[in-house]
Amino acid sequence: MKTYGLIGNPVEHSFSEKYFSEKFENEGIDAKYKLFKLEDLTAFQELLKKEKKLKGLNVTSPFKEKIIPFLDEVEQQAKNIGAVNTIKFEDGKRIGYNTDSFGFLKSLFPIIEKQHTNALILGTGGAAKAIAQALKSMGIEYQMVSRTPAENQLAYTDLTEEIIKENLLIINCTPLGTYPNVEESPNIPYDGLTQKHLLYDLTYNPVVTQFLAQGQMRKCKIFNGQKMLEFQAERSWEIWNE
Repeated sequence: MKTYGLIGNPVEHSFSEKYFSEKFENEGIDAKYKLFKLEDLTAFQELLKKEKKLKGLNVTSPFKEKIIPFLDEVEQQAKNIGAVNTIKFEDGKRIGYNTDSFGFLKSLFPIIEKQHTNALILGTGGAAKAIAQALKSMGIEYQMVSRTPAENQLAYTDLTEEIIKENLLIINCTPLGTYPNVEESPNIPYDGLTQKHLLYDLTYNPVVTQFLAQGQMRKCKIFNGQKMLEFQAERSWEIWNE
């Protein structure tokens, strides 16, 4: 039986295990999907020694960027993004891919409107980098917002209602608001939101995070990360089986 899985920390509330387990059962696929909580990536080598039948892994926070030195090859898009969320084991090699950008784009196309030409990306981790690459491919101007901003990034304390009003697409790439810490949300001036805004949260649990609820109160269009995860998961499966 082939084994697939997810590495990260935490992984307990993962979308992937349920999604792939149901897929394997429904499609009669002789495989299993396991969760591997790693304290750090020193445990990655031990995992590979223990799990001899691994055919593929998904990678979640906080390892999407840190995993790269442990791989033999990284495909070009993942290199450009600087983050890997999918690993394929082939001919004794570990090959890294990124399907986050693909999943985000496919989920965004049906909901984006003509006024969504400027965006704020909340967060600067591996997922945020994939979102930035996707927006760049669509010609959407964006700025990244961080608690510890680098050059050309904004701090949360820089944000004003005017900046919020100028950026009608806001994507939350932070874990704030994810179950079980459902009362948390990014610290932005929500009073700058209007009906023209689209708020997209990569979190899917809960369905409506505090971030999205703030937009809902102000009649913004809101969207969570469920569809993105489904699209990126299917792309991972294609990569593992190409």
